Amino acid sequence: MSDGHAVNVALLKEEQKIQRDLPLIALAGQPNMGKSTLFNLLTGLNQHVGNWPGKTIERREGIFRDNGYSLRLIDLPGTYSLTANSPEELIAREFILREQPDLVIAVVSAANLERSLYLVAELISLPTPLVVALNMMDVAELEGYRIDVEVLQAALGVPVVPLVATRAQGVRELLRIVEQVLNKERVLMPRLPEIRADHQQALREIQNLIHGYVPSPYPLEWAALKLLEGDAELTRLLQESLPPERWETVHKILRAHDDALMAVASGRYEWINRIMRAAVARPPMGQISLTERIDRFAAHPILGLIILALVLGAVFWVTFTLGSPLQEWLELQVVERFAVFAAASLANAPAWLQSLVVDGIIGGVGSVITFLPILAIFFAAFGLLEDIGYMARAAYVMDNFMHLMGLHGKSFLPLFLGFGCNVPAVMGTRVIDSWSARLVTILIAPFVPCTARMAVVAFLAGAFFGKYATLVSWGLALLALTMLVVSGVLLNALLFRGKRSAFIMEMPLYHIPNGRTIALLVWQRTLAFVKKAGTVILGFSVLVWILSVLPGGGLESSFLARFGKLVEPVGRWMGFDWRLTVALLTSFLAKENAIATLGVVFGSGEEGGLSQVLVATYSPAVALAFLTATMLFIPCAATLAVIKQEAGSWRWALVNVALMLALSVSGSSLVYWLARGFGW
Repeated sequence: MSDGHAVNVALLKEEQKIQRDLPLIALAGQPNMGKSTLFNLLTGLNQHVGNWPGKTIERREGIFRDNGYSLRLIDLPGTYSLTANSPEELIAREFILREQPDLVIAVVSAANLERSLYLVAELISLPTPLVVALNMMDVAELEGYRIDVEVLQAALGVPVVPLVATRAQGVRELLRIVEQVLNKERVLMPRLPEIRADHQQALREIQNLIHGYVPSPYPLEWAALKLLEGDAELTRLLQESLPPERWETVHKILRAHDDALMAVASGRYEWINRIMRAAVARPPMGQISLTERIDRFAAHPILGLIILALVLGAVFWVTFTLGSPLQEWLELQVVERFAVFAAASLANAPAWLQSLVVDGIIGGVGSVITFLPILAIFFAAFGLLEDIGYMARAAYVMDNFMHLMGLHGKSFLPLFLGFGCNVPAVMGTRVIDSWSARLVTILIAPFVPCTARMAVVAFLAGAFFGKYATLVSWGLALLALTMLVVSGVLLNALLFRGKRSAFIMEMPLYHIPNGRTIALLVWQRTLAFVKKAGTVILGFSVLVWILSVLPGGGLESSFLARFGKLVEPVGRWMGFDWRLTVALLTSFLAKENAIATLGVVFGSGEEGGLSQVLVATYSPAVALAFLTATMLFIPCAATLAVIKQEAGSWRWALVNVALMLALSVSGSSLVYWLARGFGW
C-alpha cells in the first residue's frame, strides 16, 4: 500500500469518526408531511442513500453544516404509527429506541394536523427528546385553518416550530430550538396521552408483572402499553423473556381486556381532540377547499382518467421534445467528436487498443450516455407529479380500471414507479395487502416501460421516424400497457379465478412543489445511471467488443457473430439480422445494453454517429419491430432477481419470462409483417 493511499484511508476513517460523534437527529413523520423536503433542504448533496440493513427500504442519512455547527440527520421511513404492522413502522421505532438519537423532529402537516398528531402521540411517549416541526403553514392557511402555535406548544409540552419547508421559512428557528434542546437550555415537559380509564388498572398490573424482564432498550411503560395494543413484535419478545407462569398471568389479563387496542387508541384520540379544540380554528362549515375544488376534476371517475391520459401524454411529449435535440447534440458534438479525437490520438497505438477505446468503450458507453437528457427530463416530470400530490389521484381514478385485472388502485402506485425503474416497482408491491393481487402486480410490473426502455425508444424513434417520433413512442408505450392489462386479466382469471380485493388509501392535500427536492431526486437518479454506465455497461461493452474481435479480429468471423448467427433464425421472424438479435439478447443484463452493443458492433467514429448508421442499414419496419421487441422483452436481470425475491420462488420469475418472451416475439413479428405490408 502506498503512503498516499494509507493517508487517504486514515483521513477517511477520521472523517467517519467525526461524523459518528456529531449529534444525531432523526426526522420522523407520516407520508406526505414534507419530511423529505426538510431533509433535502438541510443536507443538500451531503447525504447518502442506501438501504436499511437486511431491508429493501431506502435509508437516507446526511450531514448539516452551518457556521461550524454540524448535525447528523436520519430520514426515517414515513409511517403512520410505531406499531410493528409494517417494515417501515418497525424500522422507525427500532431506530429511535435502539440507536437513541439525541433528538427526534416530528414533521407534521398544519393542514392535516389532527391526523398528524397520532404519530406524535406515540413519539412523545418515548424517552428521546422531541421537537415538532409544524410544516405546510401556507397550505393550512389556504385551506382555512388557523393554528395558535403557542397554545399548541403548551398543550404538547414540547417545542413547536411553524415551517414552510418548500420556501425554507422557519428553518433557522427550528435549528435554534434544536440547538437549545441539545444543549439542555430548554426543559421539555411533555404532556402524554393516557389510556382509557377502564383499562388503567390492567396497564399497572402488566407493568408490575413485566418489571425487570423487559429487554433493553425498551422502556417499561411503553412495553406494557404495546402489550395491551397487541403489538406482535413486543408480545413475542416478552413471551420469550418472561418466566412461563408470569407470562401466563400477563396473557390472562390480555385475554380479559381484548378490547385494549381500542382503549389505547381512544386515549390518544381524546388527547388529540383536546389539543385541536384548544389550538386550532377550523374553516367555516360549507367552505370548499382548494384541494376539493381540484379533485372535482382530477378525482372524477371519467374526467380523472382523461386528465391522467393527458398528463402522461404531456410527460412523454415534453421528454422527447426537449430531450431529443439534446440527445442528438450529445451524440454528434460530444460522443462522435470524442471518438474521432481518440482515434487520432491512438493512431500510432496497436490496432486492438484503438478499436477497444473507440469501438468498445466510446461506442458502447458513449451511446448510452446520450440518454442522459431524456432520463433527467423524465425524472423531473414524475418527481413534479409526485411532489404536488397528484400520484394518489392517479391511483384513485385507476381503481375501477385496475379491477379488470382483479386489482385495485393501490396496485397502480408500484406500477407507476415502473416508469422510472421496474425494480422499485416490484418492491413497491409490498403496500398491497392481498397476496393474490400482489402476485399479479409483481408479474405484470415489468410490462411498464421503464426509463431505460424509453431511452432506447427515444434514441431509435427519433432517428427513424423524425417528427413522428413522439407519436411512435406514445404508441409503443400504449402497446406495452395494453399487454400489461391483457396479461393481468389472464393471470388473475387463471391463477385466482377473478378474485378481487378492497381499496383504501390516503389522499394528500395538493401543495406547491419544491424545486430543491425535485432537483435532488433528478441528481440522485441521474448519478445512479452514470455510475451504472461507468460500471455495468462499461464492463459489458468491453466484453461485447472482445467477443466481436476474437478469434481472428474480424467481426463476421468473431465469437459474437457466430452466436448471433446461431440465434438469427428466431430473429428473422421479426426482421432482425444477427446484430439486432444479439443487441436484444444483451439487453437482459441492462436495457441500455441494446444500444451499447449496437455502438460496439457498428462503431461510433463514423460520420453522422450511430443513429445515422442504423438508419442507413435498416428499414423503418425493422426499427419498429425492434422497438416493439424492446418494449415487451424479458425484464433485466436485476428485475428478475427481485421478482424471485418478492414472489418467493423462481417459478413465478420463470412464468414472467415465458409470458414476456412469447409476447415479445409474437408481437414484434406481427408488427414487422404489418409494417412491411404498408411499404415501410
